[in-house]
Amino acid sequence: MTLTALASPPEGSVQDNDTAIERLEDQIHWYDCKSINCQRWYKRLKTVTIVSASLIPVVAGFMNPRYSNLVVSALGGLVALVEGFQQLHQFHPNWIAYRCTCEALKHEKYLYLATAGPYGKAANPRTLLVERVESIVSQEHAKWSSTQNPATREDSEKGSVDSQNTHLTN
Repeated sequence: MTLTALASPPEGSVQDNDTAIERLEDQIHWYDCKSINCQRWYKRLKTVTIVSASLIPVVAGFMNPRYSNLVVSALGGLVALVEGFQQLHQFHPNWIAYRCTCEALKHEKYLYLATAGPYGKAANPRTLLVERVESIVSQEHAKWSSTQNPATREDSEKGSVDSQNTHLTN
């Protein structure tokens, strides 16, 4: 079997300008770009934090006390500011979540193109692909939404505590 044969979708499952494949490719591209962007921001901010925090004892120990207090204060403020920015934007968790979603979508694409896994036995592999891709995307969206909406998170945590208390009393 050649690489060309592996790269072609199952017979009769893809038409020209297939919206399912276009959507899959679009989602892979979006999650890949967002993952790369979040990774870069996370690493930049962490580098600034590490360098700034590392400079604090050096400045305090070797610099003229007249200026060191000002520089140490500025570096400490910078560390707090950068960590606050990181906490606000959640670059690390988003990087990981977006990368996982991107890789899951790629996995589905390769299984579909190879007519392997669930696609090998499916009566309509294209329909199955659409269902699985939309399931992956909606799961990621639901996770993201729950982290963005404090009310949802509190309700979820309350439900978790209630179920634990019920378990403990029974």
